[in-house]
Amino acid sequence: MDYLYHGSSRKLRGEYLLPHKGDDSEERPENNLLAVYATDHRELAIIMALISCEDILGGSIDEYYEDGRVNATLYGGFPKQEYIYLHYLPIEGFSQTKIDKHQFVNPNKVKVVKTEKIKVKECKNLIKLASKEETIYWSRKYNIT
Repeated sequence: MDYLYHGSSRKLRGEYLLPHKGDDSEERPENNLLAVYATDHRELAIIMALISCEDILGGSIDEYYEDGRVNATLYGGFPKQEYIYLHYLPIEGFSQTKIDKHQFVNPNKVKVVKTEKIKVKECKNLIKLASKEETIYWSRKYNIT
């Protein structure tokens, strides 16, 4: 593994990613740390960028398949923005979380090695769109409006 990946819905200003408090449900405390989050799974980083788009209610990562695909669901429609960004990060300073073997955290700012600009419309095959009923159920479960 040469790099870790961090997906973002916003273009980076400067050359560092700063620690950010995760905002996942209280069911997973390791997803609520003040840290730079990264993954060794490129597809997962792209999915996380899609989930973080402004016009999206949220998303869920359900499982990883042996062939490398990710079973993920997007709630609230598909992002309307044109691009997302995939940042390549050095491995040094990151530690693997216990909750997910593909998730890594670093409590310090991290210098981005390179960034890939990806068209959102080219990512549709990576994630399932939730039905209206699934979105209503998910929104009520996590109290999201």
